[in-house]
Amino acid sequence: MRRINLRGFSAVCRAAEGVAAASPASTKSASHQLVRVALYSTGTNTNSHWRRRWFSGNYSILAQSSACAVAGAVYMASSLTEEVHAKEPLPPKIRPNEVVLYQYEACPFCNKVKAFLDYYDIPYKVVEVNPISKKEIKWSDYKKVPILMVDGEQMTDSSAIIDKLSQRIRSAEDSAKSDVQADDEEKKWRGWVDNHLVHVLSPNIYRNASEALESFDYITSHGNFSFTEKITAKYAGAVAMYFVSKNLKKKYNITDERASLYEAAETWVDALEGRDFLGGAKPNLADLAVFGVLRPIRYLKSGKDMVEHTRIGDWYTRMENAVGVSSRIQE
Repeated sequence: MRRINLRGFSAVCRAAEGVAAASPASTKSASHQLVRVALYSTGTNTNSHWRRRWFSGNYSILAQSSACAVAGAVYMASSLTEEVHAKEPLPPKIRPNEVVLYQYEACPFCNKVKAFLDYYDIPYKVVEVNPISKKEIKWSDYKKVPILMVDGEQMTDSSAIIDKLSQRIRSAEDSAKSDVQADDEEKKWRGWVDNHLVHVLSPNIYRNASEALESFDYITSHGNFSFTEKITAKYAGAVAMYFVSKNLKKKYNITDERASLYEAAETWVDALEGRDFLGGAKPNLADLAVFGVLRPIRYLKSGKDMVEHTRIGDWYTRMENAVGVSSRIQE
């Protein structure tokens, strides 16, 4: 086994498979099915039972949250990247033996988890979940993604997963008492990512027909698509998500997609207050959350425009260097 040696590679969307599963005679059915797989929930699973400790021993709910409306987005990773090692690798004595992520490739919340794992250089395997059958997670009572298995222990909800992992890391390293003010700032901006930033992405990705097709053209060249599914997903999916994005604009009172994206980027840069990262000399969990959510769009037209027209590019480059190459294990 070896790790994928591409910085930040991860962003094919499986959400479009829902369109292929819908009735070809019904545009409404196709759109409905796509929305079902495009809007992912990341609510905490309060009924989860942890079998082991590591380091030591339906649809309506999703539509209301719209948390993962960006699903279906594509991340076109640059091949001209130099290898950079993660700056916060874990000591071998506290590194878990086996980590498996059940995900949809372009889900921004799945990418949040991957950004954390990559930054801490935690090797992990990926199981791509079919958004229609979800056969890969039939064993779990929790039917959403991400699901992270850590040495046999199930973790769910992206923010909860990251909280649990970071707490165990801090505890294992016997770190000094945290700065309450810094923790409050970190918490504030992590909430901003989940409650605001993700909502401006989908209207930008599917802003017009050409940008919608740009996304789905790449989507259909990856994943487990039959020939028919590829054709259906590319065209019906692009059309359906174009109209979905318009509805999201109304829901979140977005009048100008790009202006909203640029404003969000500038808001984040202002929050840095001249620091390299919100965490100061190195990224904190808020930095990793913003970076993870933006990775699926960085090399789409919307992401390129964002970097060109705002000040976020320097921070994003620093984050690419800090997070380093992917820790994903290629089998």
